Amino acid sequence: MKIFPLCKIAFAGLGLCLIAAQAQAISRYDPTRMSCDGVQARVAREGAVILRYSSARNPNLPIYDRYVSDSRFCPAGQVRARAYVPSADARSCPVYKCKQPEFERRGRIWRFGRD
Repeated sequence: MKIFPLCKIAFAGLGLCLIAAQAQAISRYDPTRMSCDGVQARVAREGAVILRYSSARNPNLPIYDRYVSDSRFCPAGQVRARAYVPSADARSCPVYKCKQPEFERRGRIWRFGRD
């Protein structure tokens, strides 16, 4: 039994895994350089993106988060919730991000998945 053919198969498999891992990378965008329609279209097309922009109160403070097109892109136990980001043509462009659902029970808010 020759070891060389087994090494070729192992390296080929490793190469395919690395190519697949690069395809899973999430894109990052600055929504203030895009129209609101452009931001929404980008999120819808890619499914999940990271939007990064400067804080309105402190321009030296970067704000970023992961925004999704629907709940399929949220981790287990989280739901899609409305959020707003600034864009080139709107101060509040509506998008969605993932968050833990909150339930109200007898005046007390219960957070799903927490004690």
